[in-house]
Amino acid sequence: MTAVDRDTRVGTAPRPPELPPSRGELSSAVIDRLRGRRPGSLPGPSAVSTADPYGEDVQLALHLGYELHYRGFDGVPDEAEWDLDLLRLRALLEARFEEALRADCGPLPPPSEAVARLLTEPVDGRGTSHYLVRHGTLRQLREHAVLRSVHQLREADPHLWVLPRLGGRAKAGMMTIQYDEYGGGRAERMHAELYAQHLRALDLDPRYGHYLPAVGAPALANANLMSLLALHRSRRGALVGHFAALEITSPPAASRLAAALRRTGAGEAAAWYYDEHVEADAVHEQLVRHEVVAPLLAEEPGLAADVAFGAQATALLEDRFAEAVTGAWESGRTALRERLGGWGDGA
Repeated sequence: MTAVDRDTRVGTAPRPPELPPSRGELSSAVIDRLRGRRPGSLPGPSAVSTADPYGEDVQLALHLGYELHYRGFDGVPDEAEWDLDLLRLRALLEARFEEALRADCGPLPPPSEAVARLLTEPVDGRGTSHYLVRHGTLRQLREHAVLRSVHQLREADPHLWVLPRLGGRAKAGMMTIQYDEYGGGRAERMHAELYAQHLRALDLDPRYGHYLPAVGAPALANANLMSLLALHRSRRGALVGHFAALEITSPPAASRLAAALRRTGAGEAAAWYYDEHVEADAVHEQLVRHEVVAPLLAEEPGLAADVAFGAQATALLEDRFAEAVTGAWESGRTALRERLGGWGDGA
């Protein structure tokens, strides 16, 4: 059995990923701190205020801070999760990121309108799944799998943090959906495990966090938004809005991605993950609207703007991701920071 096999068997405790190379002053300072090389102070407000909130440095620094609450990093002590200096820097980065999101989202519609927008796909067919079903190559589908792996290998984990912060029907509805996300009690059917199988079928490495060095800021921003909303009770409404956006938009996108995988000859095993989401999320879309969002707003109407923000910010970052990724493909470039061949993978 290889090291990869040992680290990816269902039910095992996988080894945490290694710390990635830095991408600027902020992420370098965080990495040095996690390696025990920086016992002094970390960058303060002036350094954060001039950084690009969507840029590589900010997004990697945020990811590093958030990952301490998930699997952590190889060689980094668990106690780093509550390093006060790291938490202060993370708070500054979060404020910078959220300020940009709120400015770019603009005026927020009522939650009902925000959800209605999600139910109607744009007529111009933008998005990575639209591109891949029409023009995508197997290489691009493998790149897409790598880009999504940062989130999909921990698929439902951030949303679980909202459960202690909900009550009544909203809590029960959320738990009903999450039971499916975790395989209905079967480890091999957990959606994160299905994604690991998707990676294997594409001759990619299924280890958690393996591809972090290859994944750029647009994909990290999508994952970081989830953690930003999940780790703060005050943003529970926005996390529900984010969750609703994912569940509502998933079935049509998953159907296109499954078709693209079959068209390029990737095989049934590679398409299985998306086949599962076409069926499961069609049910989840109804549940999240009627058994999570509606009862939450009935109980806490003051969260209406937060729910709308969560949905709007999700759509905004997904559009930015699609623009960056399809723009690279259309110009003949890789959408990754390094081509897959440079990471010891297959074809």
